[in-house]
Formats: sequence, structure tokens, C-alpha cells
Amino acid sequence: MNTVLAAEAGSTTARNLTITLFLIFVAITLAITIWASRQTKTATDFYAGGRSFSGFQNGMAIGGDYMSAASFLGIAGIIALYGYDGFLYSIGFLVAWLVALLLVAELLRNSGRYTMADVLAFRMRQRPVRTAAAVSTITVSIFYLLAQMVGAGALVALLLGIKPGTTFLGMDADTAKVATIIMVGALMIIYVTVGGMKGTTYVQIVKAFLLMTGALVMTLLVLAKYKFNLSSLLGDAADASGKGAAFLEPGLRYGVETPGDALKTFYSKMDLLSLGIALVLGTAGLPHILIRFYTVPTAKAARKSVLWAIGIIGVFYLLTLALGFGAAALVGGKAITAQDKAGNTAAPQLAEALGKDFFGGNLGGATLLAIIAAVAFATILAVVAGLTLASSSSLAHDFYANVVKNGETSERQEVNVARISALVIGAISIVLSIFAQSLNVAFLVALAFAVAASGNLPAILYSLFWKRFNTSGAVWAIYGGLLAAVVLVFFSPVVSGAPTAMFPKHDWHWFPLSNPGLISIPIGFLCGWIGTLLSKEHDEDKYAELEVRSLTGAGAH
Repeated sequence: MNTVLAAEAGSTTARNLTITLFLIFVAITLAITIWASRQTKTATDFYAGGRSFSGFQNGMAIGGDYMSAASFLGIAGIIALYGYDGFLYSIGFLVAWLVALLLVAELLRNSGRYTMADVLAFRMRQRPVRTAAAVSTITVSIFYLLAQMVGAGALVALLLGIKPGTTFLGMDADTAKVATIIMVGALMIIYVTVGGMKGTTYVQIVKAFLLMTGALVMTLLVLAKYKFNLSSLLGDAADASGKGAAFLEPGLRYGVETPGDALKTFYSKMDLLSLGIALVLGTAGLPHILIRFYTVPTAKAARKSVLWAIGIIGVFYLLTLALGFGAAALVGGKAITAQDKAGNTAAPQLAEALGKDFFGGNLGGATLLAIIAAVAFATILAVVAGLTLASSSSLAHDFYANVVKNGETSERQEVNVARISALVIGAISIVLSIFAQSLNVAFLVALAFAVAASGNLPAILYSLFWKRFNTSGAVWAIYGGLLAAVVLVFFSPVVSGAPTAMFPKHDWHWFPLSNPGLISIPIGFLCGWIGTLLSKEHDEDKYAELEVRSLTGAGAH
């Protein structure tokens, strides 16, 4: 009886603590946003934070933008459930930064103003290219937003202690998840419409610091529990997973050998290759990461910010190893999937277990859970704000100002349209997120990466490095890659025909791979090449000007 009462008291304390910490974080970030809104006077302030951030500040903000709910919740969960195969996400997300640094960061900073389309449209016809870029940016951002909001929904049921058969404020677990998704959507719209890039950047810097601190503390506690003996940690994780030695070897989720079915084995191996390609190439095409390069004053600061980001993100992804295997060892796969089938709550559940071990019983567990959960919420809010800003900026600057108004619009009108766009994109994301709750958030982000690498990356690379590239090629590359990725995802086991699909009771899938990158990325590059050759448009002088600008920064705004 006493144990039950103690457990109930612990869960009530966790609930109250979490709500309090979350409200404190929201209050602080709203204060930052309101302060930033007073500094936001021009379009440059709204879109690029007045280009006033140092390399270190922007590096922290990029880290804050990149280390999303997918990184913290999704990767920890996927490692906790699939061991070695889950770690592939950590490696892929990190290696992707080298592609962004070597091929895109500095050149993009030198060539553009506010959005990715500024670079693409520089030597081409404005209207078709900017329209295509706006469509692509919004599609990628919505895929990415889904992941963050699904993570928020999964967290809430755990935090509020809502299990099957129990309620909170009259809501069961499913209703509470939906209510959370709506609340996170509303907050992100406020951050963007009020604070613009300045407010969003400072929120991301605060969040990056909190997330690194939280992950580091949990990693040290996991290692201390095992007296810094990695071998015994991995051994316990393998035992508790129920899969034995196979947990520490490749093949649990990807590259699965199916005896007697060579085709199924082949598809599983191709899925692994497809995931790897999408992760490594996706970062350099992500709109919300690309616009961060415009917030620094010089090309040198852009390079420095990417180096800082690589350092911060690299350390963080090493920590996800300890979090994932720690969750497998101390929480166990069964307990994780009982709370959330996709494993998105593994890190907060690990925090609760560590709190009980190190800080005394249920109250200690409740306290650490509350702190880590509040950090996870901060992560989600910061990333969704960055995504919404990227897509609303593209709609306002690329589509409204340069396509609808043909460049004849005031800065005030443009910024107002960006704010209205944030509202619309937020609403669409909220509705779609409610249907995507059965999917692992790291996996959802991998889809966003595939879409970005298929549509945006071919157009960006061709534009920067191919003299012959033209308007027709850019439009073909963006629409071809984008359409290929979205169609293949729609007809894949992600949407229908599998127990974990968005629509598990229906089956219209014919594409066997879960990630479309292997097929859709080459289609994007091929479409760009064909589209270019089909058009006689050719402007060598404009390419030479772009080349000088991208390499030296001469003439950049």
C-alpha cells in the first residue's frame, strides 16, 4: 500500500514539476521573443536577424536547429530498440555536416540574401525558379515538422503519467497527445510571427545549451552506474533487449537476412543504403539549416559557425550512444514499447530510472524526468520555430514578393505575409501530425532528409558548379526530385501496409523501401540534367558573376 502511495506521489510530483519547468521555459522564451520583436525593424532583421550573429552564436543556433526531437528522442529510442542499427542514424546525421561544410555553407552565404531560392534564381528567370523553391521548402519543412510534433505528443502522455485507463484533466492519453500537438503548434506560430529570426535564434541558443547539459548529465550518470565500464553497459543492454548478442550486431532493423526469400533480403539491404544516402546528402538541402548561413556578417563567420556546429553536434551524437544503450540496459525494450511503440520516450524513461537510482526513490526519478522532459520540450519548440520561419520566409520572399508582386512590394508587406504564412503552415502541420503518431521521429526526419536531398540539393549543386545549368533545369530538378520522393513515400510501407504505418488498416503500397532516397535522389539529378539540355537558355556572364560572388563574397548583401 505504501509503495503504491509513494509511486502515486512520485508521478504527481513529476507532473507538477514538469508543468512548472515547462511553463518557466515558455515564459523565458516568450520574453526573449518579445524583446527580439522590438529589435526587428526591417526585412533583414526578420529573415536574417540583421546578419548580426557571431560564428559561435550561429554555430550554437545551428546545433539547436539540428539537434531536434528526432536526435534526442528518436535516435535514443531507435538505439534502445535496435542496438547497432539505430546507431546508423547518429553516424549519418553527423557525416552529413561535412557535405554541408565543403560544398554549400560558404558559397551559399556569399551568393544569397534570405532564402535558398536567392541563389537558384540569381542567373535564371525569377518566377518559375522561386515558385519551385517555395513549394520544395514548404514540403520539406512540413515533413520535418511532423517529426517534432509527434515527439511532443509522445512525451506528454509519459510526463502527465497518463497510461491506458487513466486520465488527466478529463483527457485520456490520445486526447492529451492531440492537445499537446495543438499547443506546440500555437507556440511555434507565436515565436515566428512575433520574434522573427532574432527571437528564433536566441531560443535555439538557449535550447542547445540546455540539451547538451541534459544529455551530458545523463551520459555521466549512465557511465557512473557501470563504473565507466562500456563492456558491461553493452552486455546489460544486449541482455535486457531480449535479443542477446544480435543486439550489438548489424541486421536487426536493416539488412535483415530472410531465409528462403532472397528478394526480401535484397530490399532490406537496399533500404539501409537508401537511408544512408538520404541522411548524408539531406542536410545540405534542408531549408531551415540553409537560411542560418545568412545570419552571419561574413563568409569567414559562416565557415566558423559550421565548424562550431560540427563540434557541438558531434559530441551530442556520441552522447546518444550512451543514452540509447543506457535506456536498453536500465529501462528495457518491453517497458519502452509499452509506453510508446516507436520508442520515442526512451530518453525520458532513462532519466526517470537514473533519478530513482541516484537521487532516492520516486521523487528523484520524478525530478530528473521533469527536467529532461522540459529540455525535450524546449528542443521541440526551438526546432519547429526554425522550420516555420524557413517555410514562411520562402512563401513571403520567394513566392509573394518575387512571383505574385514581381518584386514590387514593401518590406512591411513582405514581413506581414511571412507572418500569415507561419499561421497557415502551422495549422497544416498540426493536422498532419495527428495522423503520424505511430511513427518513430528519427525515421520521420530521415524522410524529410530524403525529400530535401532529392529536390533541393541537385538544384543547388548544379546552380553553383555547372556553367550550362538554366531555368528549365532548375525547375525540372526541384519538381522531379520532390515529386519522386513524395510519391514513393506515399506508396511505401511508411504510409500503408505495415503495422507501424500511418494507416495500418489499409494497404496500397507497391514501393518496397521505407526510405525513397536511393531512387528519388538520382531522379532529381537526372531531371535537372535533362531539363537543362532541353532548353537553349544559357548565360555564361551571369554564371561567371555568381562564381566570383560565391567564392569571394563580392557584391553579397
